[in-house]
Amino acid sequence: MNDKRNLFYAQSGGVTSVINATACGVIETARQNPDRIGNVFAGRNGIVGALREELIDTGKESAETIAALRHTPGGAFGSVRYKLKSVVESAAEYQRLIEVFRAHDIGTFIYNGGGDSMDTANKVSQVARSMDYPLTCLGVPKTVDNDLPITDTCPGFGSVAKYVAISTLEAGIDVASMPQTKVFILEVMGRHAGWIAAASGLAAENRDGPPHIILFPEITFDEDRFVDEVRATVERAGGCVIVASEGVRRADGSFVAESGVKDAFGHAQLGGVAPHLAEVVRGRLGYKFHWAVADYLQRAARHIASAVDVEQAYAMGKAAVEMALDGVHGKLPIIVRLSDDPYRWEVGEADLDQVANVEKKMPAEYITDDGYGITAACRAYLSPLIQGEDYPPYENGLPRYAKPRNVLAASKLPAWQG
Repeated sequence: MNDKRNLFYAQSGGVTSVINATACGVIETARQNPDRIGNVFAGRNGIVGALREELIDTGKESAETIAALRHTPGGAFGSVRYKLKSVVESAAEYQRLIEVFRAHDIGTFIYNGGGDSMDTANKVSQVARSMDYPLTCLGVPKTVDNDLPITDTCPGFGSVAKYVAISTLEAGIDVASMPQTKVFILEVMGRHAGWIAAASGLAAENRDGPPHIILFPEITFDEDRFVDEVRATVERAGGCVIVASEGVRRADGSFVAESGVKDAFGHAQLGGVAPHLAEVVRGRLGYKFHWAVADYLQRAARHIASAVDVEQAYAMGKAAVEMALDGVHGKLPIIVRLSDDPYRWEVGEADLDQVANVEKKMPAEYITDDGYGITAACRAYLSPLIQGEDYPPYENGLPRYAKPRNVLAASKLPAWQG
C-alpha cells in the first residue's frame, strides 16, 4: 500500500464476544498510520453495507469509543449472513461493490468472518484484479465454532469455550444439590464440528464429574446406546449432565434437531436437540430432567471472556492492517501455536482460498473411544484457550459497553436496486 487511500472493514456471520476487539485492532492500527491510510469505513451490516453504500464513518468516533470496542460484545457495526454467489451469477453485485469502493477511494477491504466470509473476500479479491481496480483484500478469522482450517484456533472460540466449561461446572454443582433431578442437558452451538461441546469437558475432574456425556457431530448418535449410557451414569454417579452439539446426527446423516428451514448461506437451521433428548430420557427412563439452550448467551458473554481470546482477536485485526501496509493480498492472518505449556503463539498467514468453505472438525484422537468424552490431547489443546480474565469496566453493577454513533458517510451513487 503506497498511496494513501481509505480502508473498508466489515463484520459477517454470527457475532462473538470478541469480534469488536478485532475491529478495535483494525481501526486503532489504521489510525496509527495516518500517512498511509486515510479513513476507515465500516459496512453497516457487513457486505450489504457496501452494496447499499451504507458506509459507517469511523473517523467520527472518538479514540475512547474505539478503545472501548475491545471489551464490547456483539457486532458494533452490524453483521449479516449474505452469500455472494459466483462471479457469473452475481456479476451485478461485484460490479456494484467495485463502484462503491471506487467512489469512496477504498484501497483495502478487510472482511471479518468465518469460512463463507473468507470465500466472499477471496471472490472480491479476484474480481477486483480482473477489473483492474487496485484493491488489497484480506480476511480476518472469526467463528465461535472454531472450524476454520490452518489457523490453530479462531477468535471467538476461546471465550465461548470458557463460558460453556464454566456453565457445565456450575450446572453440575446445581444438579448434584438436587437429588430428585437426575438429568441435565445443555445444548450448545456446533453444526458440523464439536469444538464447543468438547470445551465442556474441561469442567470434568474425573469420570463421575460433569459433563458425563458429550455428544459430538462427528460421532453418530445411537439412541439405544445413549439411553444405556445415561442409565448407567445415573446408577453410578447419582445424576447425569449431558452437553450436546446442535449438530448431532443420526446414522442416516440427518440432524437430530433440524427445523427444515435454511439460512441465507443455505445451511439447515438447527436448534432443539436438548428438548428432544429430554423427551427420550423421560419416555424411556422416566427420570426427572431439566434442559437449557445456551444459544446467543454463549457467544455474547463478554463478562467472562477469555483473556487469551481477546488478545488474539485484537492481534488478528492489527495484523490484517499491517499485512495490507506490506502489500499482502488475498490472505488472512492466522494463529500459529508454538507450544502448549507454556502456551505460546505467533501470527502467521494463509491464503484465502485455502480457508474458504473448508471446515475443521474434531480429530478422532481428541474424542474418547466410547465417543462421549475428550482425551488428554484434546484437553491440552483446549485448556490454554480459556486462560485469563479480561473483565469489562462496570458501572452500577453492570458492564459498561461502547455505543458508537455509527454515522454514515454521504452517498455518492444511485441507490442499489439489488
